[in-house]
Amino acid sequence: METKNNVLVTALITLILGFAVGYAFGGSTQSRAATKDASDQVSMHGTMSGMMNGLAGKTGDALDKAFLDEMIIHHEGAIEMAQTLLAGTKRTELKKLGTDIVGAQSGEIEMMKKWRTEWFPNQ
Repeated sequence: METKNNVLVTALITLILGFAVGYAFGGSTQSRAATKDASDQVSMHGTMSGMMNGLAGKTGDALDKAFLDEMIIHHEGAIEMAQTLLAGTKRTELKKLGTDIVGAQSGEIEMMKKWRTEWFPNQ
């Protein structure tokens, strides 16, 4: 597992350095936008890895509680992203998607919070 983590860290560092060099020598707005998009993707993957690490090695109630905690945070982030989209997009398809995400994930958050309270009342 440690070797896998070392390979991942090395790959991420190489990716980040590659983008930094490209940014420094590229200079174009399009190059900077691509760097930001890639940086955002690396950040999101890091967040997802952190969530998965929060579940690692857990079973039973500990796994269930950790899953609910991580998924509530994950869904709250999705709602924030969708609300940002709704405030700025002009595309009908994306407005529908954003609205659907807010509705569905809000309901799921409420459901998960209810379960968490019922199943883990003192935690």
